Amino acid sequence: MNAALWKEIGEAIWETLAMVGLSSFAHYLVGLPLGIALYVTGKNGLHPAPWFNIPVGFLVNILRSIPFLIFAVMLIPFARLLVGSSIGWPAMTVCLAIASAPYIARLVEQSIGQVPQGEIEAARSMGCSLMQIINKVVLKESTPSLLVSMAIGITTILAYSSMSGVFAGGGLGQVALTYGYYRSEDEVMYWALLFMVILTQIIQESGLWLARKFDRTRKN
Repeated sequence: MNAALWKEIGEAIWETLAMVGLSSFAHYLVGLPLGIALYVTGKNGLHPAPWFNIPVGFLVNILRSIPFLIFAVMLIPFARLLVGSSIGWPAMTVCLAIASAPYIARLVEQSIGQVPQGEIEAARSMGCSLMQIINKVVLKESTPSLLVSMAIGITTILAYSSMSGVFAGGGLGQVALTYGYYRSEDEVMYWALLFMVILTQIIQESGLWLARKFDRTRKN
């Protein structure tokens, strides 16, 4: 490949990192508290509240069931309203953040749901408030699982970002689609694919490493 193509791939890597990083931050601002709320208000939660859990859980399930490409099409007008354009990586970041938030909420709910009930009951018997149980027991004990879930969530967003080429959203996905499909320049597509695989492995291994480290720290 010539220097111009390498420069384009370099810019695509930066755009992919920007999309994944910003959308991951944004979706955890929504997904983490939403997942905690679904856990707390669940049937066997700390403070069951069917009036909240049932409709919100139903809405989350519906949003999770919508394929990302269709969801992105639905979100494009909102993205245009926020960033002033329906194409480019900023618009795709908005779509990624909103579309992945329900998925993250369920991952968080499942992660903190693995905390042993005995530890929660012990905290209750000591007179801990609901917020104390959430902060000092539930979140603390589920940190390793939450970190693994975070890695899974970010890699899922990375996979979603590869579809950005369909919407001229930038990133490695657009490079792979433009050169691999429209121009039949397979070499460029394979390089884009390789960098996607490398990014995925880095994210997964980082999440697992952090989870193991926090788990050892918690046990010590």
